[in-house]
Amino acid sequence: MIYVKLFLEFFHIGLFSFGGGYATLPFLYHIADTQKWYTTKQLTDMIALSSITPGPVGVNVATFAGFKTAGILGSLIATTSVILPSFIIVIIISKLLEQFKHNKYVKSVIYILKPTGCGLLAAVGVDMFINNINLFGMVLLTGLFIASITEKRDPLFYLGVSALVGLIAGFFNLTG
Repeated sequence: MIYVKLFLEFFHIGLFSFGGGYATLPFLYHIADTQKWYTTKQLTDMIALSSITPGPVGVNVATFAGFKTAGILGSLIATTSVILPSFIIVIIISKLLEQFKHNKYVKSVIYILKPTGCGLLAAVGVDMFINNINLFGMVLLTGLFIASITEKRDPLFYLGVSALVGLIAGFFNLTG
């Protein structure tokens, strides 16, 4: 029964917390008060830890809260249920977008969003690049850039290659 409650509570959080991970906090404090799965002090610790770990704060807190409540299965259920509403909404929007793709207003919005998204990603990439320069990374970046120009493949292929090389290099501590 705890798993069903976990699913429903975190699905509710995912469905109604708009504005990012910190928008989940009132819901999480409500769970601490009503369900008693964790204390407010433990929630504060979870938020602090979630803020310094990679990934969205709301998802990280859901993972920690689920683990605290019901172990590994609880963390999987809480994490899945908190992202499930967004996943469903994106699928619905993508289907609706397909129907309205020839609408001039939809075209205008998409026309604006594409370069905006690229600019935001580029800004994050430049910031990460500047703050994490190392020889191994430069060689990997240069090699994959040249390969992507000479060998036309899906960008996910190069992403996968870089992830695999990075994991292997990190395992053998080759990144310096």
